[in-house]
Amino acid sequence: MVTENFPFRGAVFDLDGTLLDTLEDIANAANEVLESFGLPVHPRESYKYFVGDGVRVLMERVLPESWRTPAKIETCLARMRESYLVHLNRSARAYPEVMEVLKILRERNCRLAVLSNKPHHLTEICIKEYFGDFGFEPVFGLRPGHSAKPDPAGAREILDFWKLQASEVLYFGDTSTDMETAVNAGMFPVGVLWGFRQPEELTASGARVLLEHGSDLLNKLSDQPE
Repeated sequence: MVTENFPFRGAVFDLDGTLLDTLEDIANAANEVLESFGLPVHPRESYKYFVGDGVRVLMERVLPESWRTPAKIETCLARMRESYLVHLNRSARAYPEVMEVLKILRERNCRLAVLSNKPHHLTEICIKEYFGDFGFEPVFGLRPGHSAKPDPAGAREILDFWKLQASEVLYFGDTSTDMETAVNAGMFPVGVLWGFRQPEELTASGARVLLEHGSDLLNKLSDQPE
C-alpha cells in the first residue's frame, strides 16, 4: 500500500461526472431548450453520452440532424446558456466516492486543481459552492480563446502554475476526453467509475487505474509497475 512513498504531488480533476453529479441539471436545461422549439427531448441517461466536450458539442448532439446548422446551433446555444443558469446546482451533488479521494490526497499534501470543459464562470461557481474548503487552485473551465479538452494546453498550464512535472500529477476523469487529456499531457490517468461512462471506454482511451470506490486509490496505485 502506498503511504510514505506516495509519488504524486498534484491531482487534476474533471468536474461533471467526476467531482459533481450534474446530469439531472444538464438534462433538464437541455430538454427545456428542445421543448421550447417543439423538438423531441432525450432521457436523462442519454445525457451521459452527450456531455463531456463542452456545451456547444452538447447542443450539436441533442439536436435533430435537420437542426444542426450553424445558425440554429447558435440560437439553441444561447437559450441553453440561459436555461442552465436557471437549473444550475438544483440537483447537483458531490459524489461520496470523490470525497474519499480528496481526503486521501489532502492527507498527503497533494495540490488540487480543476480542468473542465464546462464554461469557466460556471465551473468556478460549482467549485466554490461544493468544494470551497478544499483549496482547488487553479480552477479552469473552458475559457474564451482556449482549446477544449482533450487538448492538453490547460493541463500543461496547471503544471506550469504548480512548477511540477507531469509524472508527478494524477488526472481524474470519467470520460475518454479526460483520459486522452491526461495521456496528451503526460499525467497519470485515473478513470472514475461513479461518473457518466463505462470502464471499457476509459481503459481504451488510456486509463491506467479504474476506481469504483475512492478508498481504493492507494491500493490501485500500489499495484502499478515501477
